[in-house]
Amino acid sequence: MRKEFYSNGKLLITGEYLVLDGAKAFALPTKFGQNLIIEKGTPQEIKWTSFDADGSIWFEETFSFLDISNKIITGKSSIRNTLIEILHEGHLLNPDFIHSSEGYQVTTALTFPRNWGLGTSSTLINNIAQWLQIDAFVLLNNSFGGSGYDIACAQNNSPILYHLDNGKPIVEKVIFAPEFTENLYFVYLDKKQNSKASIAAYYNNKNKDLAEDIIENNKITFEVLNAKTLNQFALALERHEAEMSSILEMQTVKESLFSDFNGVIKSLGAWGGDFVLVVSKENPREYFKEKGFRTIIPYHEMIL
Repeated sequence: MRKEFYSNGKLLITGEYLVLDGAKAFALPTKFGQNLIIEKGTPQEIKWTSFDADGSIWFEETFSFLDISNKIITGKSSIRNTLIEILHEGHLLNPDFIHSSEGYQVTTALTFPRNWGLGTSSTLINNIAQWLQIDAFVLLNNSFGGSGYDIACAQNNSPILYHLDNGKPIVEKVIFAPEFTENLYFVYLDKKQNSKASIAAYYNNKNKDLAEDIIENNKITFEVLNAKTLNQFALALERHEAEMSSILEMQTVKESLFSDFNGVIKSLGAWGGDFVLVVSKENPREYFKEKGFRTIIPYHEMIL
């Protein structure tokens, strides 16, 4: 009964936070992602093993079908409890996955280091949804929450425009193949950002009508997507950073960490962690290494 599923990771180029309120977001699925393998296991239980990209086990647990159907949460492990919650919501959407099976042995394997923030949770949720033959957006909404752009990336092999229309996810495949991608790099800030916590903070701090901000975001998003030159692309990203800095009342990442850099640096997704997009006419590797940031990935090594 062996079954195998795979989902792509994600990087959000424009629309961070505002995508939750209906703004259009430009996102890129990554070459990195996560596998899920399902095999026959011991009756009435799931033995779960999760591997990091280096082959090490980062989570291992066995839980019963009753744990899932009754959503039995313990103080044992927050990872276990999160997984139980996801599987419980999956069970509510498709009870047969438990009722029609004896047991499972489940293995997940990331193709990127878990701390990179490329979608450990979203790739898992999309893989589980494929396994259970349920709607991944509904499963996300019922468990983790969020806009769902990361689920859209998990399911697509090309750049996308994404927005919510009265809560319904709208996914549009787009072409993004400018000549200047050789001048684009992704740099990991060595700080994993908790997306769920960042979303909560955004809603807690939101104190104004964002209608005009969403209009401006959408305008910039199309400028980014349709930029013909490196300079046009860079200027649009700078405007986006300035807009979000004002909304979030936070310094941009360039202001806070890289004020002397000769180029553009843009936060991706949750501000304050994970990857940034770097636009540079020269290879910026030495600059970032001198600053202590050693994970610098050229565009074509990261993006599908």
